[in-house]
Amino acid sequence: MPVFTYKALNNKGAVSQGDIDAADRTDAMRLLDRKGLQPVSIKEATAVNSASAKQAKPAAKAAAKPAAKPIARGGAEGEKAKNTEKSDGLLKMKRAEVVMFTEELSDMLGGGLQLEPALLAMENRQELGNLKNIARRLRQDVRDGMNFSNALRRTSAGFDPLYCSLAAAGEASGALDTILRRQAHYLKTIQELQAKFVLALIYPAFLVLSCIGVSILLVTTLIPQLTSLIKSTPGAKVPLGAELMIGMSNFLSHWWHVITLVLVAAAIFFKAWRDNPDNKATWDGMKLRMPLFGKLISSRFYVQFLETMANLVSNGLPLLRSLELSRDATGNLVMRKQLDTVISQVGDGRSFTKALTRAGVFPPLLIDMVAVGEQTGKIDISLRRAAERYDREMAKDMQRLMALVTPIILVIMAFLIGSMMYLIFTSIFQTISGLNGKH
Repeated sequence: MPVFTYKALNNKGAVSQGDIDAADRTDAMRLLDRKGLQPVSIKEATAVNSASAKQAKPAAKAAAKPAAKPIARGGAEGEKAKNTEKSDGLLKMKRAEVVMFTEELSDMLGGGLQLEPALLAMENRQELGNLKNIARRLRQDVRDGMNFSNALRRTSAGFDPLYCSLAAAGEASGALDTILRRQAHYLKTIQELQAKFVLALIYPAFLVLSCIGVSILLVTTLIPQLTSLIKSTPGAKVPLGAELMIGMSNFLSHWWHVITLVLVAAAIFFKAWRDNPDNKATWDGMKLRMPLFGKLISSRFYVQFLETMANLVSNGLPLLRSLELSRDATGNLVMRKQLDTVISQVGDGRSFTKALTRAGVFPPLLIDMVAVGEQTGKIDISLRRAAERYDREMAKDMQRLMALVTPIILVIMAFLIGSMMYLIFTSIFQTISGLNGKH
């Protein structure tokens, strides 16, 4: 009977390798599924390798048993790990430190170092500061047999679920350096865009503060003085607009503390509602429908999804497993639900293109580019090209958003200040007209 060499994932996410006797490749996949293993790659061994594999199988099993204990981390060792986690706690990381760590580690892995030596090299470097502690904690967990993705979760909250899922995908596909390098590029791009956005908001923020200051000066000082002058003039009448503004000023001056408490309570309530797991899907859907920002969030999802799929498929993972890992790396629950639909349809035997079309949320251009890859047998190249295209689209959308911020704020300011000045000058002209009419 033929012997197949396999690489698979167990139910804990650990990578398992070995050989299995099966009638054909389909039978081998079925046997692995019965063992609770998710196949990553299955190759038929040659006749010579088959014989040697059969002879080495008992020894391999004997060697695998003690090695599996650190991975499972069961019993006293697992309890010790839990106590260590509780005592050490999660280390704090800034976004810039996450980017630096990802760049350093991806460069070392790309240079040929294994994971543990790469972390040791980072631990011994003097200029990395807080990253030395991060690298030491990660190396200890990896040395004890823990998956790198699980070690990231235990080490710092700076490694968000999306980051950890991508690391798990890199471990499964054997392309951890590639995925980390792309993640570093992605994080750096987001950091640069956020810095540009903050810089672009400095001038509008100064204008807004100036507008608020002028408005307070007009409402609290100039308009009350003008109103007192009009009331002291015989026969003069205060305009309706000025009366409304004075009423608003009096209301704010008497009830500002209540208004502040209501706003703070509303902010706390909104945060609690948003952080509730039951409401996360609703909030994710609202973010996708937000004006201006919704398209940007969708473009970000497309780039992340396409790049992850391209990396996984190009490194030999089956399409279905790549989709599952890409779904786990998706933070938006609405998009994750759509990927669940795609996965179920691909699992039923439909093509990737038809599954994306039936999901109803993927743009036609993306589907067309994937269809070309399916027809030519180079789906990884098509996915990467689509990711690059949507990356450029996301950059353009961000530039448009930043370009629109200043004009919108200027228009709002002009409307508010203009309205107040109109009411002031109207009051003055009405008073002068009334006095001239009496004379």
